[in-house]
Amino acid sequence: MAPVLMVSSASPHTARVVRGLCNAGQPVVLATHGSLPLDSHPALLESVVVDLSVRHWRAASQLRELMLRWSPKVVHAQQANSVGWHAARAVQGSGVPLVLTLWGSDVLLLPQRSLLHRWMVRRALNGAQAWTADAQAVLHAARGVAGPASAGLLKEWIPLGVDDSFIASIGGTDVPRERRILSCRLHKPLYRIDAVIRAFARLPARCDEWILEVAGSGPQTVELKALAQQLSVAHRVEFSGFLSADELRRSYRRAAVFVSVPASDGSAVSLLEAMAAGCVPVVSDLPANREWVTDRVNGLRVPDVARLDVALAEALTMSMSAAWATGPGADNRALILRTALFSRNIAQFQELYERTCAITDTR
Repeated sequence: MAPVLMVSSASPHTARVVRGLCNAGQPVVLATHGSLPLDSHPALLESVVVDLSVRHWRAASQLRELMLRWSPKVVHAQQANSVGWHAARAVQGSGVPLVLTLWGSDVLLLPQRSLLHRWMVRRALNGAQAWTADAQAVLHAARGVAGPASAGLLKEWIPLGVDDSFIASIGGTDVPRERRILSCRLHKPLYRIDAVIRAFARLPARCDEWILEVAGSGPQTVELKALAQQLSVAHRVEFSGFLSADELRRSYRRAAVFVSVPASDGSAVSLLEAMAAGCVPVVSDLPANREWVTDRVNGLRVPDVARLDVALAEALTMSMSAAWATGPGADNRALILRTALFSRNIAQFQELYERTCAITDTR
């Protein structure tokens, strides 16, 4: 079987996709901007580091050398930034199709930085034969950047969903819940963990028995711990740090409510995991989140983090209702099983590779 040449930054998301493809029997050659440690696998044929920064003009020729050595059936680039631009240059005139996975910020934010950035993103988009994204809103934004030339391209909504092992180990949505709220996003300004802690501190006195678990870590961890002290809630805020997969599953099982209010996001795996686990999701009112959460039906969306405490209080009440577990909670789990199971998403990538190759062969 011909391999896929995966071109990406050194991201855990890319590592997850590569492992999924290899486990599904799809050979992969990996080229990353920076080292990406991966366990050896018979289907991982080669892993190399390539400078994929915008100023490294030779990146395209280095990718072409890999293409000549391995004859991939498709090049799969992650992000329509300099990574996708170099990949589009590499495949030009080769007859090898390019599948481009959009991450959100590459088409939502990067084109606004300058005319040069917009040109680069557009070249990456129009140099591909197929796009994928984990949110329909991202695909829509990409059309606006790419212009009319993108009309004939394949455009697929493929979330990077929940691991099958997570579903097997998490239990049902009707398991007893503790009075716990879980936040497990990175401690960076984008994710607004400070707003979560401030909202938790403003909850009414009737919520004093609740605990906020702040998992994860990042450059703001020390600052966030100090904030909890300053707001006199440090005794009810647990900073559990970076959790292993088993530890995170335990946190999902214990929590009644999940909160995630970044300023920008795609379809976050943490949200999908929380929905599969039966937590009431409280999320920022972003286009990608609207595709999963209908406000006050199967969770809550928050347009203004200044009122996050109001939404959290409502979510706590919702989570304690017996109707949640058997109604919206069960529906959320069914939705994830139907559309966002990781093995199914990997199969979608494989099917897209075949369709992209078939279309390319007929041109």
